[in-house]
Amino acid sequence: MTKYKRILLKLSGEALIGSKDFGIDNDTLAFYAKEIIDLTNLGVEVAIVVGGGNIFRGIQGASTGMGRAHSDYMGMLATVINGMALQDALEQQGAQVRLQSAIGMEKICEPYIRRRAIRHLEKGRIVIFGAGTGNPFFTTDTAASLRAIEIDADVVLKGTRVDGVYSADPEKDANAQKFDEISFADVLTNRLRVMDMTAFTLCQENKLPIIVFNINDAGNLKKIVSGDPVGTLVS
Repeated sequence: MTKYKRILLKLSGEALIGSKDFGIDNDTLAFYAKEIIDLTNLGVEVAIVVGGGNIFRGIQGASTGMGRAHSDYMGMLATVINGMALQDALEQQGAQVRLQSAIGMEKICEPYIRRRAIRHLEKGRIVIFGAGTGNPFFTTDTAASLRAIEIDADVVLKGTRVDGVYSADPEKDANAQKFDEISFADVLTNRLRVMDMTAFTLCQENKLPIIVFNINDAGNLKKIVSGDPVGTLVS
């Protein structure tokens, strides 16, 4: 019996780079695919939102003088490319996967339809949500929170390269303290970065817990859904 029945996994685009400097690392994709399939073998329903920062990040495009809305749409297209790559990696390992996009592109993926997404999950299919929310000025963190709420997920699992939420950046401050559990209110009081404010507020208002964990440690996903204390629980 698992602790969580339906989860929303948020992966950054940068996570797909692996050992490369840019783009998508196939070995990293295969590793994530295996970790995700281990969850479905336990009967967990898995939805995924993946970022696009390994290919193009809208806010960076805007910083070079490009219009923010235009660059954000380019970033959304990058998330669909990543979604297609992850879909292929999962299918090569035998999973049934559906890619849904918030922007219509019928030749390569389904349109996002909430009830259809839930039905896919109920049938044991993995659902990947691409193109963010379909609107500029919103991050893929916000898309992850929004989709998780829409599909009635039990938890948002935010896979990062650090093993939880710290009092400071552990890559820069050797004295940073890790939290095993922390409340939404304390995250705000201490100005800790878990997600962007819109995404974080959506989770807080809908009482949707967030677990921040290291996605690159083998077995972490399986441990989390089994109820083991991994990463940091924000609730």
